[in-house]
Amino acid sequence: MRLPLATYRVQLNAAFTFADAAAIVPYLDRLGVTDLYCSPILEAHRGSAHGYDVVDHGRLSAALGGDDAYGMLVATLRAHGMGQLVDIVPNHMSLERPQYNAWWDDVLENGPASPYAGFFDVDWQPVKPELRHKVLLPLLGDQYGRVLERGELTLVVRDGALRLRYGETELPINPRRAPLVLRQGLDGLRARLGDDHPELRELLAILDDLEGMPAIVETAPERVAERQRAKEDARIRLARLIAASPAIAAHVESSVEAANGRAGTPASFDALHALLEVEAYRLAYWRTAFHEINYRRFFDVNALIGLRVERPEVFDAVHARIRDLVQQGAITGVRVDHLDGLFDPRGYLVRLRAALADGDDPVYTVVEKILVPGEDLPSDWPLEGTTGYDFLNDVAGLFIDGRNAGAMRRAWERFTGHRERFADVAYQGKRDVMETTLASELNVLAHALNGISEADRRSRDFTLQSLHHMLREVIAAFPAYRTYIDGAGHAESDARRIESAIGRARRRNPGIDPSIFDFLRDVLLDRPVSGLSEADRARRVAFAMKLQQYTGPVQAKGVEDTAFYRHNVLLSLNEVGGTPLSFGRSPVDFHEANRRRREHWPHGLLCTATHDTKRGEDARSRVSVLSEIPTEWGRVVRRWTRLHASACTEIDGERAPDRNEEYLLYQTLVGMWPPGEVDVAAVLPRVREYMTKALREAKLHSSWLHVDDAYEGAVASFVEQVLTGERSADFRAMFEPFVRRVARLGMSGSLAQLALKLVSPGVPDFYQGTELWDLSMVDPDNRRAVDFAVRAAMLETLEPLLAERHPGPRTEGVARLVAAWEDGRIKLFVTACGLRLRRELPDVFRDGEYLPLETTGERAEHVVAVARHVAGATVIAVVPRLVATFAEADGALRPEAWCDTRVVVPRRLTERPLRDAIAGQRFEIRADDRILRLDALLRAAPVALLRTAS
Repeated sequence: MRLPLATYRVQLNAAFTFADAAAIVPYLDRLGVTDLYCSPILEAHRGSAHGYDVVDHGRLSAALGGDDAYGMLVATLRAHGMGQLVDIVPNHMSLERPQYNAWWDDVLENGPASPYAGFFDVDWQPVKPELRHKVLLPLLGDQYGRVLERGELTLVVRDGALRLRYGETELPINPRRAPLVLRQGLDGLRARLGDDHPELRELLAILDDLEGMPAIVETAPERVAERQRAKEDARIRLARLIAASPAIAAHVESSVEAANGRAGTPASFDALHALLEVEAYRLAYWRTAFHEINYRRFFDVNALIGLRVERPEVFDAVHARIRDLVQQGAITGVRVDHLDGLFDPRGYLVRLRAALADGDDPVYTVVEKILVPGEDLPSDWPLEGTTGYDFLNDVAGLFIDGRNAGAMRRAWERFTGHRERFADVAYQGKRDVMETTLASELNVLAHALNGISEADRRSRDFTLQSLHHMLREVIAAFPAYRTYIDGAGHAESDARRIESAIGRARRRNPGIDPSIFDFLRDVLLDRPVSGLSEADRARRVAFAMKLQQYTGPVQAKGVEDTAFYRHNVLLSLNEVGGTPLSFGRSPVDFHEANRRRREHWPHGLLCTATHDTKRGEDARSRVSVLSEIPTEWGRVVRRWTRLHASACTEIDGERAPDRNEEYLLYQTLVGMWPPGEVDVAAVLPRVREYMTKALREAKLHSSWLHVDDAYEGAVASFVEQVLTGERSADFRAMFEPFVRRVARLGMSGSLAQLALKLVSPGVPDFYQGTELWDLSMVDPDNRRAVDFAVRAAMLETLEPLLAERHPGPRTEGVARLVAAWEDGRIKLFVTACGLRLRRELPDVFRDGEYLPLETTGERAEHVVAVARHVAGATVIAVVPRLVATFAEADGALRPEAWCDTRVVVPRRLTERPLRDAIAGQRFEIRADDRILRLDALLRAAPVALLRTAS
């Protein structure tokens, strides 16, 4: 297995293609990166900005350059000795434009009789009888009847097949039903051609064959194959006939035109409506379909449909091209997107390991998996680890002052008037999404559980309504994304989480009969029940596994994308995989997490920013500084709100923005405010767009489902007044000195976070562009184009300093970079130093011991020090934390502020001198005291990376 030493993530799209990625490979190689980490590379929905909406698993993306451009990228990587980690998407595909997804187009044309019907997670026998053998398509911009009678749904004939056009979307028409349209007007055609005309006879024969083909409910393999042959033969014959016969072409055109109806004449659409009623799909308004959707989606995204990758034929089809690229050596590692969405994650990983292996050599594999605090990856999963959200929150927590949790909460309460606990906010957020955008899936689960209860006389008295209510409460109380129950049983951790959720739900709902909770526990944990048949047991296991696929989306949408926008005590806590319930981490906690990481998953990724994080890694560091100065923070935000009182708008008796939204705005500005000279014209649209998204995610005054234009407009106006209005100069006069100090302190925390990422057990991952300051907000802001030319040029100017071996000139040069920290060169420099060190000493970082080092002296609790050691080589990272209380007024930290603080080095690491890979200083460690003084270590730079000197 090729193990990467450091990965660099790029977001591929039409604006950044395979060729563009190849162009930056030399720069990444000079930086010290060993593996390029690409977003999905397969054919995606046209115009895709990210590639997760795949439409063809067998082709490389044409928008990215196709096979030839990809081949050049692979050749460039090989020439630089670099590997390639690729994001794969086994959970879902795009259905937004069915004409581009051949599998899905076939399903819509043939329903359950499609050879691809089993590829997608569709319930062909849903609770609503009108949807039997149909799939609900919520893609209309208005109510179906209105769209129809406005003439927005029109039939066309394309290449011998009847299709339905709606805007840029094309849907197939069941070929067996096409004669309903094409037989209209035949009397006139007979009169013109005569009954014995060969063209008429051929048309009638085609229509007879279409009507005689197997129906969509005939799913026996031989009938499916017969239908495929019949429809394709009829399509080819009709296309030829239309091309050869002007009379037939005119008849088809007139028949289709008559069926399309005339706007303003509702009755003229009866024929088209009758045709659509017998299709394998039912069109619906996107806003009102959430209670009846009968296919599994990616979260609540209607345009992404779940795949049944647990089926061998689906797995093989989804992974065939990726497997070929792995076997060719083009791909050296994979990142599995949204593993928790799969029906059987462990089974999938076992199959993936086998499918991608080259003989006995597996391919490097990591998964996107969000671990809640206290949760571990199942130890029997065949992979190298996660994409690193667990590390992100472990390291970020070091720079949040847990001693001030109460003070920060009081500042928020005083400003906003809110008093609710985060646990209650999260519970309500999960309930809200289960009652709206994720309602259909809950209905399906309730009916399935009702069927299980009816099969046993001891549980048949539970009503459907009571089961639905109970399920909603248990899921709202669920403490993790999901469990991992399968046919082989469950782990102890699964049982603990189920017991926890049921216990919490019971306490919140004392009026619910306790026995119904016991029933659910018995079903989920497969408790023995006398008289239970194997078929009944299989239904219970299947229910538990489907429930697991639902709790994850509820957690993601209800907590990350709802509660995290409602509970704004400290925004740096509201991060993917994090929780406001854990206000900071101690060094002991951090070291324990790293110790476990080295023991169990030593090669997993370590991220601090991704395309999914809520804010950039350096914006997060800045916001965390507020936890060190809660009293000052509370005072300044009260001054700012008084200044902006007149900028608020009253809507229906309510203030817009409300105080909680205003609090979020000020924290956001602190996090993203650019260093140096600020172009407000560039900042304003980014903040305005972010606040609009935040409002819709919070779902209190507006939402994606029901946009409140008036409220959103009032908040946008408030943002404009803050940044460009009459009082904006007064605001900036107060705001900018405060944010300059916070930013300077945040810089120290950012570099500390970077240094720890470089030395912790695992593979440091760098999201595109974050080698300079990353002050982005949630997507789409964090997916903006990166100027790699600027970064490459900066690195080139730093090369003389990177090559400098004399301590004096190097120390002076680094000090100048720190003095000019706003331009980001110091972050780029530390990144290059650390990555090149990893490449030079790979054994230290892959296999070396992880040794937390003791700190002593007045500021001992403000230092984190760790050593990585393997025979003959040592690397030590020393970084500051929580320094606001003894920093200068401008946020700078003088060496003498460290007083007598020291790092104690173990005796076995003191045999050779150490050299700082950043500042170049050389340190001799005396065997009698074995100490490193902080005032000497951090004289030139905020952090130190020491290595055994040669």
